[in-house]
Amino acid sequence: MTKFRKLGRPTGHRMSMLRFLIQTMVSQLVKHERIETTVAKAKEVRRLADNMVQLGKEGSLCAARCAASFVRGDDVLHKLFTELAYRYKDRAGGYTRLLRTRIRVGDAAPMAYIEFIDRENELRQSKPPAPQPPQRAPLDPWTRSHLTRQFAPPKEEKGEPDM
Repeated sequence: MTKFRKLGRPTGHRMSMLRFLIQTMVSQLVKHERIETTVAKAKEVRRLADNMVQLGKEGSLCAARCAASFVRGDDVLHKLFTELAYRYKDRAGGYTRLLRTRIRVGDAAPMAYIEFIDRENELRQSKPPAPQPPQRAPLDPWTRSHLTRQFAPPKEEKGEPDM
């Protein structure tokens, strides 16, 4: 498998957890559009959920089979390829948001909500897109090379030492 967080577990336990628990969490995130989990698990779920939305936007048969091998349930797969693909058709990435919420009482683990952005009843509204800066006229190569040069500061004159 590719690089994942260690999540405080031995290798065998971590691999089985990533295989089953994270797949279930991604499926539940697609189904409910917001789940609460620990921060470390939420960061892993975010990576994989964004990949699933990307497959949904692609919309090919190969993408559908890849997504079906990962998510659980036909209703989740249908939602991924219809509703979420349509919602994020103009967005280049960053489909999920992670909001830290509290410290869990039993083991003091930091908890967080992970949710899809641009949906109804979201916890925090999305920021409006930043306006593009105005285009500057290109400089000719000679001027550009002289503007990028950094000159050394002038040398300070050393005074004669007093004897």
